[in-house]
Amino acid sequence: MSVKSVTHLNFRGDARAALEFYQAVFGGALAAVTYKDAGSVQDPAEADQVMWGQVVADNGFHVMAYDVPSRTPWERGENSFFVSLRGETTEEVTAYWEKLSAGATIAQPLAPAQWAPLYGMLTDRFGVVWVVDVVSEYNG
Repeated sequence: MSVKSVTHLNFRGDARAALEFYQAVFGGALAAVTYKDAGSVQDPAEADQVMWGQVVADNGFHVMAYDVPSRTPWERGENSFFVSLRGETTEEVTAYWEKLSAGATIAQPLAPAQWAPLYGMLTDRFGVVWVVDVVSEYNG
């Protein structure tokens, strides 16, 4: 038996655009079910919003997302979570960084760090904070 942790991102009306962006960055398959598809429309203005969505790629990337309905309290969080993206090579990590950084605010440029061959932090154009690094053995 095993357990898998998948980051679940909550949006208000931007879930499909965010999932499409992450698919463009990481590849993989995008699946999305709207409130209308699920027969769960409570506000007609939200019928085509994402009730459940995900991107799953063969390279191991997996993220889920949905649009929080207007009847449910929600505010775009500020540093409420990070998504940690760890790769095995500098080439792999740099390629993802370059794509994720489109329209992003860079908090820490991708560069060598004391604890990793490369490390960087950014907030993407959807307000999601990413910490990106190359896996290294920690001896501390």
